[in-house]
Amino acid sequence: MSFNLADIQEQLNEANNSKSNETGVSFSGKSLKLNSEEDAKQVCEAIKKCPSLDYFDLEGNTLGPDAAEAISKVLSSHGSNLKRALWKDMFTGRMKTEIPRALESLGVGLNTAGARLVQLDLSDNAFGPIGIQGLATLLSSSTCYTLQQLCLNNNGLGITGGKMLAKALLDCHANSSKEGKPLGLKVFIAGRNRLEDDGATALAAVFEKLGTLEEVVMPQNGIYHTGVAALACGLSANPGLKILNLNDNTVGPKGAQALAEVLPNFPDLESLNLGDCLLKTKGAMLIAEALGIEGNHLSLIELNLTFNEIRTKAVDYLARAMADKTQLMSLQLDGNAFGESGRTTLKEMLTNSDKIDSLGTLDEDATCDEASDSEETDTADEDDDDDDEESDEDDGEENEEDESKVMVKQHNTANGVLNIPKPKNPIDVKEFIKYPTGENLLLVEGDKITKLIEYVKNRSYENDKGDSFQYIDELLPVIMKVSSLCGSGYCDVRIEAEKLTDLLYSQLFSYASTNDRMSYINNNLLVHLGLIKGENKKAEKVDWNLEGCFKALENVSQQNYFPALTRTVLKVFIERSFPTKKKVIDPFQEVKTSLKSILDKNL
Repeated sequence: MSFNLADIQEQLNEANNSKSNETGVSFSGKSLKLNSEEDAKQVCEAIKKCPSLDYFDLEGNTLGPDAAEAISKVLSSHGSNLKRALWKDMFTGRMKTEIPRALESLGVGLNTAGARLVQLDLSDNAFGPIGIQGLATLLSSSTCYTLQQLCLNNNGLGITGGKMLAKALLDCHANSSKEGKPLGLKVFIAGRNRLEDDGATALAAVFEKLGTLEEVVMPQNGIYHTGVAALACGLSANPGLKILNLNDNTVGPKGAQALAEVLPNFPDLESLNLGDCLLKTKGAMLIAEALGIEGNHLSLIELNLTFNEIRTKAVDYLARAMADKTQLMSLQLDGNAFGESGRTTLKEMLTNSDKIDSLGTLDEDATCDEASDSEETDTADEDDDDDDEESDEDDGEENEEDESKVMVKQHNTANGVLNIPKPKNPIDVKEFIKYPTGENLLLVEGDKITKLIEYVKNRSYENDKGDSFQYIDELLPVIMKVSSLCGSGYCDVRIEAEKLTDLLYSQLFSYASTNDRMSYINNNLLVHLGLIKGENKKAEKVDWNLEGCFKALENVSQQNYFPALTRTVLKVFIERSFPTKKKVIDPFQEVKTSLKSILDKNL
């Protein structure tokens, strides 16, 4: 597929004419060090000049208490219209004692102004429980009575912070109820916070009170079946729930049983992510049976049950459960143990029900499980796992395993670091490209960028003697596979992927400029990002994590080497990709929207 620049410009003009009426102030990504009142002057002046402060974005800067106090004073007189406080990644390098003071100051300013927030995003601020101390007053105040979206992803809250957050939200609900308009929170995001069972249980009580939740995202929190059962109970009071993400918690068969019991309460469910939750065959069958009740969950668009040690026995249940899901777009089941016969059966059944297009890759499915796939083995294994689960909770730590049996994705990642079990042999770039996991990226030793470029050059010469088009065709999939890891939950993987992605994109556009291939690159970049369909039927299938790819472009698109035309093209086709039907959602819409806002600012 090719595109015409004149058409793009026309669409861009139309998009600009139809922009939201919201106005506000954004210093996103400016890397400002706001220590003193003097440092905050430019922010304060921007707020004063804004005719209607609907949003205030400070993402990617670092804010101290003195600067926060200065901004607070301005907000108190100019912040009455504020609806969206976008304060991600705002305290880098700050002492823990500074953060509560800064948050308290901002809260005072908003309360004095009489603001009514709709969205509060404090993700990627590692302030821990002490940060909630500074936030609690704001959360329980009238400023948050109207809150619909609360994003506290990757804050290191822990159990204590989770309990403090729950109390603040319960206070907010109680206070707002007295005014006749109870807190109606719709979106709650709190991934990677080490909440564990006690923190999850405290928040479950909040969910039960609310009854208005539509999206709950709580991956990587160290929650076991006890906490999952509490969450299931609390969420059951929210019939409008559309999105539930508990990825990388130890749900297990017992937790799956609790979830299965309440799934019928969510008739509008669109996305369920229980990947890497150790469901086992039994747990997967329970979830499948609940989803497969005839006439239920007809709005389901996405189901993720990857890396759950699910065996062949569950294939029939899963396939039948998807048969009447007319909206299904993504069925992710990789990393299980279906075996060759199970994969064949799954594909046949999905083909018969016209759902085969929704099935993701099964490249990492185990191939030799048939011999041990008896009902007795499954049951015995899962009973043992339940016992181990309870033992883990009692002891507060995981049992040691033989290194040869350690799964690729470790569960003991409290600090967000991917701990590769030792000893592990280094791998070459070719192995990483074949299996582009975070672990494998870290196992490539030496000068990774040189090795990646050499790999691309060698592939290019092998296939077409170094033709410039072939070089681009080989380089783009490598960029995608590396940049897909920029969304990793493990900081060491993410940092390495971001560094390499920056260098690879720089190489791509430098090569394009030298060889006059910019149009070809722009077109094929859209193909590799899944924004348009490619003309080459033999081209490599998009099987990388597009969320990470779009996330990577937020940084890359702001670099000096990134062409202005490519920014324009990306913006237009991202806007084109947004669903037009109410009941259809794009699983990547949030990260696409975030990227679009970056592109808007840099055009």
